[in-house]
Amino acid sequence: MAVEKLGLSSRAIIGRFFNRLEAGFDRSWASRLGMLFQSDQASESYKWLGMSPAMREWVDGRQAKGLRSNGITIENKEFEATLAIALKDLRRDKTGQILVRVDEMADRANAHWEKLLSNLILAGASDLCYDGQYFFDTDHSEGDSGTQTNNITDTEVAALNVDTATAPTAAEMADAIMGVIGYFYQYLDDQGEPMNGEARNFLVMVPVLTTWWGSALTAVSANLLNKAAGSLDNPMQSVYRQGINVEVVANPRINTWTTSFAVFRIDGAVRPFILQEEEPVTIEALAEGSDEEFKNNRHLYGVKASRNVGYGYWQHAIKATLS
Repeated sequence: MAVEKLGLSSRAIIGRFFNRLEAGFDRSWASRLGMLFQSDQASESYKWLGMSPAMREWVDGRQAKGLRSNGITIENKEFEATLAIALKDLRRDKTGQILVRVDEMADRANAHWEKLLSNLILAGASDLCYDGQYFFDTDHSEGDSGTQTNNITDTEVAALNVDTATAPTAAEMADAIMGVIGYFYQYLDDQGEPMNGEARNFLVMVPVLTTWWGSALTAVSANLLNKAAGSLDNPMQSVYRQGINVEVVANPRINTWTTSFAVFRIDGAVRPFILQEEEPVTIEALAEGSDEEFKNNRHLYGVKASRNVGYGYWQHAIKATLS
């Protein structure tokens, strides 16, 4: 039985998949946290050469500064997903459920970047980044930067000390987020120059636990917040008046962070993470006239990609732990 007679061809299914796939990537938070690089081999090495010298007054001739040579290597990995559709389902589907499944497969392909990045974020306190330190660490140091931390507690930002660390209020989250964003402006590069002086766009990532998401959303959006003294102005509104934008993402994949959240700078030339792609998402079909149709009375749609992720600038990421 030909699929065309059933009203849904493999060509239509594949077209539907790619339309959904192309529309979905830009909506993913992965597209804002990661820089997408194309690869043409098994692995790629990224050399973070240090910042270029800052301008100085010309005194006693030029003072040339060399570049540092730190870096990481990211190996590509193969990934796949395969959807089987029985011919009887193609024949009986009157409500468009098959196309819904195709849309879901495209959404899952886009969400795969988020899954890979979530694993990277969770491992940030134990996996090394380009400077040889853990990505979230307390003793980063390069050139003239001094010792710096992006794994912070109330020692660095007093507002991280709250009443209940596992269930912060909206008012507590507003103060905490504001304090963490302020901490970004303290980072120095290997030349001893401010690293994030022009930062204006940030993404706050919270686990989906108890009041976390609601508190974070309220913290970045409400004009007034409930505090012990009554309803008071939200301090985050003063942040917005400075042209700073803050987005909140609830990520259930980091729910093991019961007392922590992360803030990322997302408008830098270098992002917190690298998205590496050797082969983009493709889809192939064993459908009309195939051996699979003849032998097993079904069609197969296989998605595959070759990709991986890695750490970019730790200076554009902070893990904050409440206490």
